Amino acid sequence: MQKLKVSSLPLQEVISDIANEFETNYSQNCGIYQVCIPEHFGKGTITGADFDDGLGLIRYDCLFKEDIVFEYSIDRIHPVKFLFAMEGEISHKFMNESLWHQIPRHKSAVVASSEHHGHSIQFIGGERTEFNSLELERRKFQGKISCETRTIAKSWREMLNDVTAKKTFYHDGFYSLKLSEIFSQWDNYHENNFLKKLNLEGMAYNILVLQIEQFQDDLKAEGNKTLLRKSEMKQLFNAVKIVEDRLGDLPAIGEIASEVGLNANKLQQGFKELFGKTVNHYIREKRLETARTLLLNTDHTLYSITSIVGYKSQSYLSKEFKAMYGVLPSDFKRKHEKKNEFSDELKKMTFPQNT
Repeated sequence: MQKLKVSSLPLQEVISDIANEFETNYSQNCGIYQVCIPEHFGKGTITGADFDDGLGLIRYDCLFKEDIVFEYSIDRIHPVKFLFAMEGEISHKFMNESLWHQIPRHKSAVVASSEHHGHSIQFIGGERTEFNSLELERRKFQGKISCETRTIAKSWREMLNDVTAKKTFYHDGFYSLKLSEIFSQWDNYHENNFLKKLNLEGMAYNILVLQIEQFQDDLKAEGNKTLLRKSEMKQLFNAVKIVEDRLGDLPAIGEIASEVGLNANKLQQGFKELFGKTVNHYIREKRLETARTLLLNTDHTLYSITSIVGYKSQSYLSKEFKAMYGVLPSDFKRKHEKKNEFSDELKKMTFPQNT
């Protein structure tokens, strides 16, 4: 295992220290600093940028040949670190403690060291690791807190206002789908001038807001949590599959949520984030789309289609179908049957060819 020592702040100097430890250089473009990992260590990049009010972002996207520990140690109060494991797994410990905390994929941790104690972060050799760290210098950030913060949990308020780092703070949990989407902007934004820096700064503030919301959600009882975590996406898609496969005898929403291992609040929030609609709205559209497909492509009667898509009465299906498509299902079927008959007649006709 190799240990690399980082003894500087802000992030420009952090990147410079890392480059020195790798015995290589770093690049700079409009206030965004990057070091490419030398081949004898592995491969990948480490990128960072500082912003106003004590915020900064640093991204590690790397695959090391062997286990490596970064030791962040400087004789001053360290920033609060918001760590997000996107790929692979990292471990964190406070340098004055012996306990390592594992932070696997889809998990995040908020870490604030006490006094001038630093942090150690370990990477597993042979495993691609991608994690992002939002860095927040609390004393600088105080100027940003211009209004009452009582709506934020007491422990979080105390941590943000602990500018002399009297206490250690550690909290972890699975990060939300919204946070995952924010991080994807890093790769999807292709400008390389100062617009990139502005975009990253906007990301940093969004990450902070969403992390506070996630912390608040973590404090709720399990059945009351509403934020869908990235790690719960598989369960959400399982719920979508239940809806699509079992329209004719669909369980209640609460039963679907229970079957896939989510609470009803998270199920509703997940459908809103993925599809922009409630579960009931999604079910209604899926039933009517299926009814339309069956009318077009099968010989099923309207009576049998009503049962297949899970409506209790033919009249209610007709009412809902007209509300969505502007025509009764019987008229819709008749119209398309005539169109098909006309198409068949055209195919039978022969026309003189030009000579």
